[in-house]
Amino acid sequence: MPDIVIADTSCFIALSRIDGLGLLQQVYGSVTTTSVVAAEFGRSLPDWVTIADPDDELRMRALSLQVDKGEASAIALALETPQCIIIIDDRKGRLVAMALGLSVTGTLGVIVKAKLQGHIGSIRPWLENLRSAGFRTSHDIERALLKEAGEQ
Repeated sequence: MPDIVIADTSCFIALSRIDGLGLLQQVYGSVTTTSVVAAEFGRSLPDWVTIADPDDELRMRALSLQVDKGEASAIALALETPQCIIIIDDRKGRLVAMALGLSVTGTLGVIVKAKLQGHIGSIRPWLENLRSAGFRTSHDIERALLKEAGEQ
């Protein structure tokens, strides 16, 4: 397991829409995010979420030319945090983070990990609830996730 898990806004929003925010705590124990992400989320975060901001504001500003401010702040913090993983869903943000050598997962990866760790019985209802809440993903990705979770 990574030492620190850094989450972008999309994960908080998606999981809170389906009453699944606690899944992050079950899977990772604690999660770190930035004050920019916390502001974008717009609601109180649980006490198991730590707020930390990157030291290199210039890097964060440079990243914000490629991705939104929340993603830029999360990526910048991850670049300063050894042995971390970043939870980011936006395709462009994921590509930027991976190009910078970061370990990346997404909300769907959290759900698969929850299944593999025994916190949930099946990812199918979670995928359906996310879809109903407006979370978009392809059928190919869903099939790959079901296979990874041992459900196909």
